[in-house]
Amino acid sequence: MKTTARSERRRRSGAHGFTLIELLVAIAIMAVIAVLSWRGLDQIIRGRETITNAMEEERVFAQLFDQMRIDVRHAASDDESGQAAVSLSGNVLQVVREMVLPGTAPRLQVVRYRVSNGRVTRYASPPLGNVGDLRRALRGTEGDGWSAIPLMGNVTSISARLYVPKVGWTTQMKDVQSAITEADNNLKVPQLGNAPLPRSVTGLEVSVSAKALARPVTRVFLVGE
Repeated sequence: MKTTARSERRRRSGAHGFTLIELLVAIAIMAVIAVLSWRGLDQIIRGRETITNAMEEERVFAQLFDQMRIDVRHAASDDESGQAAVSLSGNVLQVVREMVLPGTAPRLQVVRYRVSNGRVTRYASPPLGNVGDLRRALRGTEGDGWSAIPLMGNVTSISARLYVPKVGWTTQMKDVQSAITEADNNLKVPQLGNAPLPRSVTGLEVSVSAKALARPVTRVFLVGE
């Protein structure tokens, strides 16, 4: 009986639960697991934000370059615009493009991509039906009737080059003007008198640098393709 009583007391004393040290160790382990779990969740959230931002930046770039491609593809001829249909001036890229509206005669439109305060904005004139309106639009600034659509922000710089046959890539409008002058002189030759004035600019290269980019993004477009 005494042996049985002692065994019963030992069983009861062993069933009292965890000691204080064991509880502290368990709490410490749970705290470490909680911290690791929080860090893992934080990394997942940050990773998702990074992917979302990258996708948004990619969408903005695609929209910018796609709009440029459309404008340059529909560039008017040098004959129609009375000058180079695609030109550069400071931080402005200008395109004189054809504009066809349903039920109306073809018109021209002056489009400008201007960089200001880190933002690329596309300005577009109203449809131009005659030479006088075109000249005023080319000489003037973006005034009444012009649309202004911001396309991209956080831009640190944007640069462009024009491809001029017999010259190659250039940023100098004097090279473009020389090509126009040469082509115009060729038209004075009787054998070439009926030939259309060839394009002085046949290609456009645009490079955009942004804060979120490790290196500039460059695209090349054909003019009037």
